[in-house]
Amino acid sequence: MSPLNKRQIYIPEGFAHGFCVLSNGADVLYKCADLYAPEDEYGLLWSDPIIEIDWPVSSPIVSEKDSKSPALDQIAEELLPVYTI
Repeated sequence: MSPLNKRQIYIPEGFAHGFCVLSNGADVLYKCADLYAPEDEYGLLWSDPIIEIDWPVSSPIVSEKDSKSPALDQIAEELLPVYTI
């Protein structure tokens, strides 16, 4: 994605997602499936070794909320989405 190609990405409801900006700045715009409800917001620790993401930065700037999110194995099973094929 870039300002030149103007592409966007669809992330299904309940799907964990994150991004890493490699430029000096970025504008992130998003749509939600429903009205914002803070009590329904959950997070996953961005640096959890279980999910094995090789982030291309050594000293990322991470929000306080994201830095305090639990690791995957610390999230209650009933809070995890169930996907069927």
